[in-house]
Amino acid sequence: MTYQSFIAGKLGTIASAGIDAPLRDYALFPHQSDLTRWALRRGRAAIFADTGLGKMRMAIAWADAVVAHTGCPVIILCPLAVAQQFVAEGLLMGITVTHCREASDVRPGICVTNYDRLHKFDMRKFSGVALDESSIIKHHASKTLALLMDAFAATPYKLCCTATPSPNDWTELGTHAEFLGVRSRSEMLAEFFVHDGGDTSVWRLKGHARDVFWRWVSSWGAMIRSPADLGHDASAYELPPLTIHQHVVEIEHNTAHGLFAAEAQTLTERRQARRDSMAQRVQACADLVNSDDEPWIVWCSLNPEGDALESAIKGAVQVAGADDNDVKELRIVDFAAGKHRVMVTKGKCAGFGLNWQHCANQAFVGVDDSYEMFYQSVRRSWRFGQKREVNVHVFASNQDGAVVANIRRKQAAAEEMAAAMAAETLGAVRESVLGATKDTNSYNPDRRIAVPPFLVAA
Repeated sequence: MTYQSFIAGKLGTIASAGIDAPLRDYALFPHQSDLTRWALRRGRAAIFADTGLGKMRMAIAWADAVVAHTGCPVIILCPLAVAQQFVAEGLLMGITVTHCREASDVRPGICVTNYDRLHKFDMRKFSGVALDESSIIKHHASKTLALLMDAFAATPYKLCCTATPSPNDWTELGTHAEFLGVRSRSEMLAEFFVHDGGDTSVWRLKGHARDVFWRWVSSWGAMIRSPADLGHDASAYELPPLTIHQHVVEIEHNTAHGLFAAEAQTLTERRQARRDSMAQRVQACADLVNSDDEPWIVWCSLNPEGDALESAIKGAVQVAGADDNDVKELRIVDFAAGKHRVMVTKGKCAGFGLNWQHCANQAFVGVDDSYEMFYQSVRRSWRFGQKREVNVHVFASNQDGAVVANIRRKQAAAEEMAAAMAAETLGAVRESVLGATKDTNSYNPDRRIAVPPFLVAA
């Protein structure tokens, strides 16, 4: 064995086992076409593209090409109420996408259903699967990941689509690699990571393995934040301004919680502060939302908040976790169609995958510690296709602390990490997606060569 083959084996780059055929005219943007062709060549791949870059179109084009190649149907799994968006997007692309609620609904071609209906289908009938918002599998011990691993263990073509993961969230990268059949999470951790100090739950990337690790990730996962990452024009993706406003409501200090008022510090204290100020925050939000006739998305974090907001805001409809899935789906679809003016819900119910560009106003009556949830919720409105300035209003009490300042701190940290990840992977992603190019220096002589006399004589 040569040293080069030994290193190649350690790198574990998966061989191309996919489809290398011309794409139909799907009216894709250049970066979408590049990524779709790359994912097809790989056969099993992940597209980690930021929100609004067209992962839905890429998944449909990928699935259509797999159907044409195999002659068997392909299934797309997505969050609640997103299936209708796939059907509509397919029509714009000239592709039929069938929304399947039961196994009897399956038709030749592309089928789409919600994750919660996974158990209703025999997945052995499908030659390929595409996971929309595949961050649903980020937790290695989750029931959803176990179900998906079992259902698609023998499926030859797999695609995962989600926004760019945190570069420090090794578990999310590991579960994606495991689902795609590239390498198990435990193998990834054993080869590239060590435990950080005495904490056995924290993993740290080995310093000498950093370049090799990111090159390995880039062999099966393409991470981009902008079309410019692949050398394409990104002007169409310049979004309108986003403005975050903080509204502070004053509440009287409860002496049962101490002699002097103090900002909530611990998680328990913050939750108690939110409960103590709920009535004031709900009323302040309702006054703002009722002051115009514009569409609004109002995010809450507590069940009583949602009920109170629905009662206090005119034209509001709530999507709650306890609702039947069919009821949730109908209300979400009706809001997108403009049948309801105000949507009241939680981020975990409707914060992923939905396109609500018709709405440019959002309000958070409760913000938890998950920046990802806040970011994804805001992105339902602030995304490609939004033409107006997006205003996000955050309601907090004087005991909640500087909520917006904390959000901006987390935003800055997330952007810094994403930039670091882009720096690590950009070269490898470009090489993998676009192909390696020969690096040459052109020689353009500007004077005639002087031939020595002895050569002239010869």
